Amino acid sequence: MNLVLDAGALIAIDRDDRRVAGLIELGRRVAAGLITMAPAVGQAWRDGARQARLARALSMIEVQQVELDDAKDAGVLLGRAGSSDVVDALVALLVLPGDHLLTSDVDGQDDPGCRCMMGERDR
Repeated sequence: MNLVLDAGALIAIDRDDRRVAGLIELGRRVAAGLITMAPAVGQAWRDGARQARLARALSMIEVQQVELDDAKDAGVLLGRAGSSDVVDALVALLVLPGDHLLTSDVDGQDDPGCRCMMGERDR
């Protein structure tokens, strides 16, 4: 099982959001891996000198690079969903059955708090 983090979850880590820290701690207790996509890091990263908390967390998170096939799969997913956020689609592609998505974007609506959602992907 993995906890898949979107940019909102990374921003919450950076802001020392206790709810997100608690969800990550629960995941670690059951040996869940932490994973995200490199573009999600780009959405959250602004100034390394001021983001020590996020920098430390990134050392514990598996950051996947984007390959051409990933970009194509994200485009197909966006077409099916009628959406346009490529980074969200790339992160969604990481979610496998049994994984949990830690996101601040529920039903396409940005939300001030992160939620942990169970997800499945048909691929």
